[in-house]
Amino acid sequence: MTQERPKLTPPDGETKVLLHSCCAPCSGEVMEAMTASGIDYTIFFYNPNIHPKKEYLLRKDENIRFAEQHNVPFVDADYDADNWFSRAKGMEWEPERGIRCTMCFDMRFERTALYAHENGFPVITSSLGISRWKNMTQINDCGHRAAGPYDGVQYWDFNWRKGGGASRMIEISKREEFYMQEYCGCIYSLRDTNDFRLSRGREKIKIGTMYYGRDEPQE
Repeated sequence: MTQERPKLTPPDGETKVLLHSCCAPCSGEVMEAMTASGIDYTIFFYNPNIHPKKEYLLRKDENIRFAEQHNVPFVDADYDADNWFSRAKGMEWEPERGIRCTMCFDMRFERTALYAHENGFPVITSSLGISRWKNMTQINDCGHRAAGPYDGVQYWDFNWRKGGGASRMIEISKREEFYMQEYCGCIYSLRDTNDFRLSRGREKIKIGTMYYGRDEPQE
């Protein structure tokens, strides 16, 4: 049985939030939870780490579709992948959850905080932390660090997994038949995931074929 959502209150009782979204599956529960609590929020999609471009567009377009379904404003930020690769130089063989991921979160949150500062959003948060594959402390540290330079902008480090959030994330993904990404997003995550799969006798990832709630891959 699905647990009832708690009533959410952003920091200092603010009601306007800029939500950094990484994808529809991760943000679906966050979006519906904020909607249920009457929070006025806008989605900010800035994820230049996602590789290749086909995967990036799959994740972004699906997020746009779900936002339109909920009448939520959607800010489509730049896909400055060259900038991301420049910042990742020298970190190509760092492990997942290591310093490359910290750099990546910093980069995405810095742009989110800047947009919030320039457009009157007192609170920023992110759907990244709802995934059990992510280090929530690492993500929250990056979020607070990004908001720090701006007076009037703060990072909301709510634990979106708790209170049934993680379970509802999967329920929503199946209900909406969201695209199921099989790696974190960057080229190095794709490389390492494929190496692991091959070492277990499995095929490499086929981009654009797996969806929640569907029994067979979609070719």
